[in-house]
Amino acid sequence: MSRRGNCWDNAPMESFFGHFKDIVDHKACETFEELKHKVEDYITRYNNERYQWGLKKMTPIQYRGHLLTA
Repeated sequence: MSRRGNCWDNAPMESFFGHFKDIVDHKACETFEELKHKVEDYITRYNNERYQWGLKKMTPIQYRGHLLTA
């Protein structure tokens, strides 16, 4: 745990939800099931299609496979 006022532990989740709110129109959802479906679709795209510079320009799934074979 970080000390009080230090946001390092929360930074990855804040980044994820920041991107989520920019891309997904979550306010247009009328039911919980519709929101749940949009969240699942976004997580699938985030892990399988979104290349990230910090992961050697690989998707998170590709990078995980790369680490497991090394």
